[in-house]
Amino acid sequence: MASMFRDMLRLPATLLEYSNIQLTTPDAVVGATPKDVVWTYRKTTLYRYRSNRRTHPVPILLTFALINRPDIFDLRPGNSFVEFLLAEGFDVYLVDWGYADEEDADTGLEDYALTYLPRAVREVRRSSGAEEITLIGWCIGAALSGMYLSVTPDAPVRNWVPLTMPFDASNSTYEAMLGNEELDTDWLEQHAAYLPGAYVDTVNKLLKPVPNYIGTPLRLFRQVQDGTADKASYQPMAKWVADNPNFAMRAFRQWVTWVYKENRLATGRIRLRGHRVDLSRIQQSILVVTASRDHIAPRDGTLPLLDVLTSPDVDHLDGVGGHIGLMAGSRAKGDIWPRIRDWLEPRSQDRRSD
Repeated sequence: MASMFRDMLRLPATLLEYSNIQLTTPDAVVGATPKDVVWTYRKTTLYRYRSNRRTHPVPILLTFALINRPDIFDLRPGNSFVEFLLAEGFDVYLVDWGYADEEDADTGLEDYALTYLPRAVREVRRSSGAEEITLIGWCIGAALSGMYLSVTPDAPVRNWVPLTMPFDASNSTYEAMLGNEELDTDWLEQHAAYLPGAYVDTVNKLLKPVPNYIGTPLRLFRQVQDGTADKASYQPMAKWVADNPNFAMRAFRQWVTWVYKENRLATGRIRLRGHRVDLSRIQQSILVVTASRDHIAPRDGTLPLLDVLTSPDVDHLDGVGGHIGLMAGSRAKGDIWPRIRDWLEPRSQDRRSD
């Protein structure tokens, strides 16, 4: 009873602080690590992070999804995968797909995988002087980088790290939601230039409506109430989650149809500019990373990728966490990041020193 009375007395102050956190979230700083523009093409921008500790000769190119911002790689100081890699001596680049609008209506997966990404790879090599690079792709970024590598056998890429990659969508929540006939993606492509980012955000949240719409706000309120709210951690993630670029409609139609309606990626039936996307052709060193609680790209849907790959150097890293929390959660810095580093380091050295 005393605790309830105390909470009632504190309610005005709690509501004020809770509102302050929510209203000032758009002001939170994300992607703060200093970087320079290396190259731009249409909406796509290639960045190189500043560093005076580049000790590994094989640079890293980070690629993310088309429906969220790549700032998740560099969420906030002290909890940044980019910051971690730089401290470990890696030369780090980031490709940013930008914000699609009306002029991108005809932009398809083939453009991202076979035009934008190869040109970004070219510019990484040019600016770094490296012969080969490492490609780290997350979510759709992993799928795009896999498409590129599968149809480009001579790609100057030594290592490929697909993080929580959607692969076999059969029996997945996304297949149930997007794979039904009522979603006419052909009609959408004919009548709209892009899928608004707000719609993408809503669809993703509806995969777990109670945790997203009730659980997260309620948890923050209770943390404010008992004095444990971590504003510095909450706001960057909340800001990132709310920042959803538009999905170019041609690319959206292809992704939904090929991956969720027809499961073409897992069955090797995607063709890009006449080339079949056959992931068994990828011969780079590969580290497949899965997340135990991933509901976006479920672990069981990524594991079949291991049966397809034929590279002589394939490893599997199974982490604890969700689709985003695995790499951006509070435990990532002490768990998954060091394990990725340990795999990359011996594969990022000058071959002439072997």
